[in-house]
Amino acid sequence: MTRDTERPPARLVVLGVDAASPELLDRWIGDGTLPNLRALAERGLVARTRGVEGFFIGSTWPSAYTGTSPAKHGVHYLLQLVPGTYALHRVADAAFVTREPFWRAVSRAGMRVAVLDVPLTRLDESLNGVQVVEWGGHDALYGFRTHPRELARELTSRHGSHPLGPSCDGARRSADDYAALVERLTLGARRKGEWTRELLARGGWDLFVQVFTEAHCAGHQCWHLHDAAHPAHDPAVVARTGDPLERVYRAVDDALGDVLAAAGTDTHVVVFSAHGMSHWFGAQFLLREILLRLSVTVADRSRERGAPSLARRLWHALPEVVRRPVRALLRAVRPTPPTHAIPSLAFDPARSRCFPLNNGLAVGGIRLNLVGREPQGVLRPGAEAQAFCDELAADLLAIVDERTGAPLVRRVLRTDDLYAGEARDALPDLLVEWSDDVPTGSTALAGGAAARVRARSPKIGVVEGANDYGRTGEHRPGGWLLAAGPGIAPGRLDRVLSPYDLAPTLTAMLGVELPDSDGAPVPEIVRRDAWSTESSSRLSPG
Repeated sequence: MTRDTERPPARLVVLGVDAASPELLDRWIGDGTLPNLRALAERGLVARTRGVEGFFIGSTWPSAYTGTSPAKHGVHYLLQLVPGTYALHRVADAAFVTREPFWRAVSRAGMRVAVLDVPLTRLDESLNGVQVVEWGGHDALYGFRTHPRELARELTSRHGSHPLGPSCDGARRSADDYAALVERLTLGARRKGEWTRELLARGGWDLFVQVFTEAHCAGHQCWHLHDAAHPAHDPAVVARTGDPLERVYRAVDDALGDVLAAAGTDTHVVVFSAHGMSHWFGAQFLLREILLRLSVTVADRSRERGAPSLARRLWHALPEVVRRPVRALLRAVRPTPPTHAIPSLAFDPARSRCFPLNNGLAVGGIRLNLVGREPQGVLRPGAEAQAFCDELAADLLAIVDERTGAPLVRRVLRTDDLYAGEARDALPDLLVEWSDDVPTGSTALAGGAAARVRARSPKIGVVEGANDYGRTGEHRPGGWLLAAGPGIAPGRLDRVLSPYDLAPTLTAMLGVELPDSDGAPVPEIVRRDAWSTESSSRLSPG
């Protein structure tokens, strides 16, 4: 097919850098480490965005692309309660995000869209345009799929699969392993840039969206190699790898530069990172035991009978100096759990006033076992539940890190104080925000024992555990945004944007309203005198 030479290939190009640290972006743009983003920033508007409070791990992407809160789109984590039960299920296997993404509104308005590798999205074959799901993504929910279907064959025949594969998580890595990981991530960014540029060059797009997810993996796996203050920092590995984050961010910047060059200076461009990254923190791995010690959650008695219970008692009777090497050996030989396994909540609902819920690793979730809402609820809504929450919050806030004496819990938030919506009951009721001042990133990566966290309070005594997951970087709330193009004045916004502003801003840039959004178009980006609501000529991308 021939390219439309009278117009840019797209009216609006949106490029995500998934889970990139806003602080690193600002620093490396400022010193020229990221020259392409620096050039764009010099002619564009830079802003920071707030996080999705309490749910910035699992809800950031659904909130960003629907413009609504978790209480409306219904997703707080990839494993959630089956409504009306005490069982967990994968929300991606069910309805998943219950509000529509902004690109569907644009497509419904008759415009042509390309939606490529946006995290936590399912394939929509009704779109007027193309979609690619999980060619290269951090969370593999559906596997690599495309609309139209023949696009998958075209991409893989020309560019292969993403060099990283479906997951980057791993426990122990040698210096060579880390070097290979970084090479795969940089190669993945380069390949994604190549096929993104090819699709963009076909022209006729009103909205063109691509997300580079390589920075996400690099942050989780390699933060300790970037951060010399991290307890697992290993100069010998860094001598082999360099700074992995800088290398991956540079590779993404190179790919963005190629895409931006293909888009041209007359195209409006938005580049964003929806949430950030820094050192691992928190003690989510202790929350269940803490609730058991406080006697607000009661273990499932059927799991306490017989030999397993005796074995557990004998294990905990051993001194830590004996348990530590055995634990390290078990981690080394233990097979990786199957990804399809769904854990049990393993508590006694007839005797528990609350129970922990998965909500990511930086903010713990607690569900009240309410009468009338839960199948075997024991806690009455109203004054009784209110008094229970007050007492539980005080007990959690009293817990300190035994090493430093610093509080282990920064805040206990109540979901009802933050959000309201038709999907509110899909969410935990209390949110335990762990203190960022107590780093708990694994130090077991070089072959030693994982750093132990000892949580202490008068009510729980001492609860001990370790982050042996292997990640040394964890998400932070808040993101970064850069918008450039005709009619957008360069500079830096002096206020922090809502996480829900992105979707209505992008649709407004194309003359489409998103009336049910919790956010609003950013006026400094959406200037009516600079935007035409008239769609560009539409060419088939096939």
